[in-house]
Amino acid sequence: MLKEIRIHGRGGQGVVTAAELLACAAFEDGKYAQAFPFFGSERMGAPVQSFVRIADHKVTSRSQIYEPDYLIIQDNTLIGAINVLSGLKPDGMVLVDTEKSPEELGLKTTAEVRTIPATKIALEIIGRAVQNTTLMGAFSGITGLISVEAIIKSVKERFPGEVGEKNALAIRKAYDMMKGGKRA
Repeated sequence: MLKEIRIHGRGGQGVVTAAELLACAAFEDGKYAQAFPFFGSERMGAPVQSFVRIADHKVTSRSQIYEPDYLIIQDNTLIGAINVLSGLKPDGMVLVDTEKSPEELGLKTTAEVRTIPATKIALEIIGRAVQNTTLMGAFSGITGLISVEAIIKSVKERFPGEVGEKNALAIRKAYDMMKGGKRA
């Protein structure tokens, strides 16, 4: 089993942190993982990507992910601005932070499209519009690839105290909202 995830967002949205935390959570679940970013000298707000590989065996590939199983889109304004769907496997899955329905996005793909108002949840619970951890909870709820407990543990280790506790609540809320559409 090898699953590849590409995360799209803008500089300053925690795209790199999300990838690192997903990899740490996968490791916590007893899997092999790697995470790495792709960006140049872009300024805050410029499009950035990060990548995560999760496997049940040692991961040796170090290339970018060109044919992801999963896409996580942290900033829906990137849809149409760049080709976020590039290389997505036909039976893959796209998770988008938006209050719109999957149909309203009009994405031309055979992959499953799921949406969640992650920024809204983050603002309500965390008090900041940083949706990366909320999307991680949603990803766990949809795929079951990584346990929500491992995600919460990795987030609390990275962000101790009140910040970690609030993020854990947002993760759990997103997880619960998306639970039921399991696929890995």
